[in-house]
Amino acid sequence: MPITLLRVDERLIHGQVVVGWGERYHVNRIVVIDDDLEASGWEQELYRLGVPPRVEAVFLNVAAANAALPAWNAEPEPIFVLVRNVETLARLARDDLLDGIEVNLGGIHSAPGRHRVLPYLYLSDEEMRDLRQIADTGIVITARDVPASRAIPLAELTDRH
Repeated sequence: MPITLLRVDERLIHGQVVVGWGERYHVNRIVVIDDDLEASGWEQELYRLGVPPRVEAVFLNVAAANAALPAWNAEPEPIFVLVRNVETLARLARDDLLDGIEVNLGGIHSAPGRHRVLPYLYLSDEEMRDLRQIADTGIVITARDVPASRAIPLAELTDRH
């Protein structure tokens, strides 16, 4: 089974991700793609504390993830991918390896230069531009904080930005 969800969430692994999204998709593996976190073993161990024992947590940098993406689509078990920011998502999308993968914008917080789009989603002009470029390749991007919420399409987010 291919990647079931690719979520942009600054907090990466936390309860809402593990319980809400992980259980919805019945994942046995969570892959976190983050260059800095991949290089920090002690931070990885902190994140692993929030993952149930039956779920494998894997930490990769963008280059390694891009190399692994084609093989993940042939995996028998669902894979849940997490990235911290839109920049990382854009780097993954550059090689057209995200075809058919649902992208969920889940938790991007307020920061200088960002505008409130939803209570849990703040985007800069550059991030919105990157998201539109990614969507122009055919990738479906929606925002949803929890699985029970309505998925809000990127076009609607653009109207709110």
